[in-house]
Amino acid sequence: MRVLLDECIDWRLARDIAGHEVKTVRQAGWTGIKNGELLALPAEAFDVFVTVDRNLSFQQNVSSFSIAVVILEANTNRLADLKPLVDKLTSAIASANPGSLDRVSAR
Repeated sequence: MRVLLDECIDWRLARDIAGHEVKTVRQAGWTGIKNGELLALPAEAFDVFVTVDRNLSFQQNVSSFSIAVVILEANTNRLADLKPLVDKLTSAIASANPGSLDRVSAR
């Protein structure tokens, strides 16, 4: 799967997501673009958008986009808090479908 990491996620997390093509918003040249616009942009270039923005599901109708969304639910967006979620994240990415929303947490 082609995965886009939101700009609020440490870029180093991409190195731990094995088996997928992962880029950051910055690498895609989309820094500063709001999530609603961002979800519409990557549909042709990416399959899954990964964010830590827990409010995204309340702000956007994710099912209307042709990209899947995975929300990481950690204590902070620091790499040390996100790394323990990588195995669950990788599974969520592998099973993602266009317009779907999945939440990944340590629980």
